[in-house]
Amino acid sequence: MHADVHHLLHTVASAELRSRSGEFRLPRTSLRARVGWALVEVGLRLTAQSRDAAATAPRTAAFHPA
Repeated sequence: MHADVHHLLHTVASAELRSRSGEFRLPRTSLRARVGWALVEVGLRLTAQSRDAAATAPRTAAFHPA
């Protein structure tokens, strides 16, 4: 296949994909909102881990210094 034909086919295919991708594009949200929700998600994961770790922590006998 000649380079010109290959380039032309690639250009046509990419233009078609670009035009069809508008249907599937999510609405843009502000960076501040995305970062905020990411921090909320991280916080929820950290609290869930600390609760799980406290529930499964082994109970030890009281410490009595000698």
